[in-house]
Amino acid sequence: MPTTIPTYALYGDQAQPAWLDMIHFERIQVRSSFYDYDIKPHIHEGLIQLLYVTTGGGTAVIDGVAWPVRPQTLIVAPSHHVHELHFTPDVDGPVVTAAQRPLESIAKAAAPDVLPHIRQPLVLSVADSARHAEALMPLFDAIERETRLHTSGEVTAGTALLMAVFVQIARLATMLRGNTGDQGPEAMMRSRKAVQVERFRMLVDQQFHTHWPVERYASELGLTAGHLSRLCRELLGRSSLEIINARIVHEAERELVYSALGIKQIAGLLGYTDDAYFGRFFRKQTGRTPTEFRQAARKQLAPQDAVRRRRKA
Repeated sequence: MPTTIPTYALYGDQAQPAWLDMIHFERIQVRSSFYDYDIKPHIHEGLIQLLYVTTGGGTAVIDGVAWPVRPQTLIVAPSHHVHELHFTPDVDGPVVTAAQRPLESIAKAAAPDVLPHIRQPLVLSVADSARHAEALMPLFDAIERETRLHTSGEVTAGTALLMAVFVQIARLATMLRGNTGDQGPEAMMRSRKAVQVERFRMLVDQQFHTHWPVERYASELGLTAGHLSRLCRELLGRSSLEIINARIVHEAERELVYSALGIKQIAGLLGYTDDAYFGRFFRKQTGRTPTEFRQAARKQLAPQDAVRRRRKA
């Protein structure tokens, strides 16, 4: 696996900012054909990608674990999980790429049991699960219609429909685990290394604002700090400290763009008692001060807001 994993919004395209909400629909055949059906290892910053292979097949590799893909296979690649896809030329089906944080927020409030299926990689064959599988394509078709409308509320409606897809995924995964005797999502053909890295990422999501050192995370996982960092580099292409810092920066960017809080207040939310120290950390990670980033990001959003206002008028 390469030591530097490229980051994309959509494979081959320049990455969008992780704080930018979006939902995008296309067919597997369209993009994969440009790359001879061989999608190299990469990650999506702040975005989750969901594929439903309806024809053809191949192999999906997520965090170093390979799954066979056949018709009627769902592939979930959450944010920051390294994945590669090797398809046969007759492959097709829908692909949805969306901002992950809004989905997580909805799941936390309305369907906590769905949250693990959003955060954890999954490759699931649903060919023998007709009752729940029948609901999938109508939902994907509805998402496609929303993304083609280009009108107000399209992201909100598309996100709600995608949440409905994940409800079906949770039902399918639960039913298929019952048939195979598996005890949880992590038991579905995932390596021990991948499970350890996922546990680390979940801890980071819970504790990033408390500024645990790497040693504390490693201790909670029963590992040494060096072992944890080697696992992260092997599966994610980044050190454990880089993953922790990226999580803090992701939250900071969203607050800077979408909230009216001052820099000092945002620093406090992220566990910094000294906003000047937070500013130095943010600049080291992004190349800009928090204020510079906020101004540039809002300028980038301004044309989109203007388009939305014109559509509403």
